[in-house]
Formats: sequence, C-alpha cells, structure tokens
Amino acid sequence: MIKYSFIIPVKEINNYIRESIPKILEIDRDDFEIIIYPDEVDNNFNALKTKQIASGKCGPAEKRTLAIKDAIGEILIFIDDDAYPEKNLLDLLDRDFEDNNVAAVGGPAITPKNDDFWQKVSGAVFLSSLSGGNPERYISIGIKKIVNDWPSVNLSVRKNVFTNINGFNSKYWPGEDTLLCLDIIKTGGKILYDPYLIVYHHRRSGFKKHLKQVGQYGLHRGFFAKKYPETSFKLKYFIPSAFCLFVISGIFSIFFNNILLILYSFGYILYVLALIKAFFDIYKYEKNVLICLNAIYYIFFTHLIYGFNFIKGFLFTKELKSKLRSDKLKN
Repeated sequence: MIKYSFIIPVKEINNYIRESIPKILEIDRDDFEIIIYPDEVDNNFNALKTKQIASGKCGPAEKRTLAIKDAIGEILIFIDDDAYPEKNLLDLLDRDFEDNNVAAVGGPAITPKNDDFWQKVSGAVFLSSLSGGNPERYISIGIKKIVNDWPSVNLSVRKNVFTNINGFNSKYWPGEDTLLCLDIIKTGGKILYDPYLIVYHHRRSGFKKHLKQVGQYGLHRGFFAKKYPETSFKLKYFIPSAFCLFVISGIFSIFFNNILLILYSFGYILYVLALIKAFFDIYKYEKNVLICLNAIYYIFFTHLIYGFNFIKGFLFTKELKSKLRSDKLKN
C-alpha cells in the first residue's frame, strides 16, 4: 500500500534529479512512490518506484497540483529537484501525522556539505535571524511548533486537504507555498514545524544568483503583505525596507545637517554590532571563518535588495503573475 507520494517538479531531468532520486530510494520502506513532472519525459532516465509524467511547459505550482489526479499516496511530500531527504523522513512523518488536526508538516532545508564555497555562503546568510528572520527553515533548531507559512522545498500535505483547496495557486511563483499554507489554515488545518524533518537543499552559487532569488522573494512578500495580510503583514518583513530607506535617506541628509550625520553614524554603529552578532550566529553552525565573513557582506546586500523589492511589491505592484505558467492560465 502506498502511503506517501514524493512530488518533484522539474523542467527536465538534470543532474540534481540524478542525485536526489537515489537518495530518496535509500529510504528502506515500500510504502512510497516518486512522481517527477518534467516538461517532457526523458526515456533515458529510469529508477525504481519512480515515474515521470509529462506536464508540458508550466511552472512548479502547476506541476505540483497535478498530484491531485496522479498521486496514490495519502500524504504528498513536496520537495525540489535540487533537494533530497534524510533516511528517517517517513518515520518522522508517521508520528507527525498521528494528530488528525495536522494538515501539513514542514522541516528545515539544510545546505549539503558537498555544496561549493559560494553555495555555502548563500546558505549561511539565512542562519541568523538578522538576515532571514526564519533560521529554523535552514537549520535544525527549536522544538515542534505550529507555524502559518512554510516553503515547499520541504513540505508534506495530506492529499485530501490539498485536493479540497485545489492545490497551489498557480498564478504566483515564487510565493505559491505561502498562499497554499494560508488556504490550509483557512480550512482549520494546522501546519507543524518539525526540526528533525530534514532535507538537504543545494543553494544558489554566486552573488548575482543569490541576490536575484532574494529580490524575487522580497517582491512577492511585499505584494502578499498588501493582498494577503493574514500571514504576510508582519513587522519582520518590513524591517529590510526600513533599512533600505535608512541607507538611501542618510546618503542625502548627511550633507545638510551635522546632527543628522551623527544620528546616521549611530544607526550604522548599531547595524555593525548586529552584523557582528550575525557572524557569531552563523559560526555556531558553519565553522568556516571565510564563509562567515563573506556571508556578512551578503547580508548587507540581501537587506538592500529584499527591502527595495518589498517596497516595490507593496506600494507599486498591482498584480503579480508567474512567467512560468502555462499559456492556458495566462489570460
């Protein structure tokens, strides 16, 4: 009997898939299946318990929603193509879903040890609450607790709940997981965070790729704070924008008033102290000093890019539409 269905959206079979599928198959159980949704089936790739279903050209949200009709399991395990689970994942989910009020379970997505230096720097940025606000999404910390938002890189949902809410809102990407979680909560379901429910998630390699990803997150979170305030209108999401405005306004104000220059300098002193704390936060988990040092300037630009795009999404964006949606949804 199949209890769990791993759901993996992907544009095409790639090296990440070739790594992740064998990792999933190391789970010593027979009650799971793996469904990969590429645009087109690759007949040169085959694996046990695994099937490919061609989705055509569409985004990750649409691909995941196809699981409503294709998946056999009563629990859908959403995971990215560049991620893979710990071997005990299903055993932990067995216990977590014993509570019938739990509709979904999420856990941390940890940077793999075999990632390169700059991937580890990108991942290290989020290990401090100063830089990401949610370090438990990236490292196994804390205790089990109820949350209202969790990324789909490591999110398992009861299939009947997923079906009742018609899956992901395919209009958005990224951010579709935030809306899925909101829909789950509106039905009365609970989303449980389990710190031991671990997957390993490869990070973006390179400064530009990191900032591009962060910018997209900021834009969507700003828009959601306006349109879906139930879970997105929170102070922590506005703080990077406040810092961005502080930096921009300070550049101009220091030329007009010495008092403003003193206040501006004092603000930067506080920020530097916060970065020092972030360094030690990161060092607790990432013992490489060079990675920690590079993560500090990543954090500075992460705040600026996220903050600027959050403002753009909150104040100036009337609607967001995923460029990855299929043509039938673009009207």
